[in-house]
Amino acid sequence: MMAAARASGRGKSPNIFMMNTKRKSIAIDMDGVIADTVVQFITWYHKENNVLLTKDDFTGKPESEALPNGAVRKFVLTKGFFRTVPVMYGAREAVLELMKNFDIYIVSAAMEFPQSLPEKFDWLQEHFPFITWNNIIFCGDKSIIGTDYMIDDHLKNLDRCKGKTIMFTAGHNAGIDRHVRANNWQEVISYFNKEVNKE
Repeated sequence: MMAAARASGRGKSPNIFMMNTKRKSIAIDMDGVIADTVVQFITWYHKENNVLLTKDDFTGKPESEALPNGAVRKFVLTKGFFRTVPVMYGAREAVLELMKNFDIYIVSAAMEFPQSLPEKFDWLQEHFPFITWNNIIFCGDKSIIGTDYMIDDHLKNLDRCKGKTIMFTAGHNAGIDRHVRANNWQEVISYFNKEVNKE
């Protein structure tokens, strides 16, 4: 009788699972955010030129200026560059933590260097295997992304983001203050803990 009543619509009780339980979404960039491309540039430049740079050499300038003679473009067009980039310190643990409360999408503007596509996918499979293929977005112009939040290091992506923006610190964005800044993944987690507590 109870089953019949519910089927007919009588005797229904509120279904908490049908209420507003939609989780908010975060777009997370790869290069310079979860993948430490500056360390990769330093390593490759040292191997080729026997000159050891530091991250300070990248402060206040784009990578292409920090490494002379077109080294950046040469490296990013070389097979294996994107496949062997080290993971940004704390990124893996932080993404796992964020997944408890948010839908996570890895978003990379990879189309300029199409040879990087399989390398980036394989890199994610190795280091972030918990991110499924349907939560990986390789694109050109990131302004098409409509997530609630975006974590990125490039102003060209953050400035056109439709949601809230978190600028991950990099040498090339030093001195910029028009986005919420996160210097590391611990600060990212602190920011989103506060966002969760607002709700």
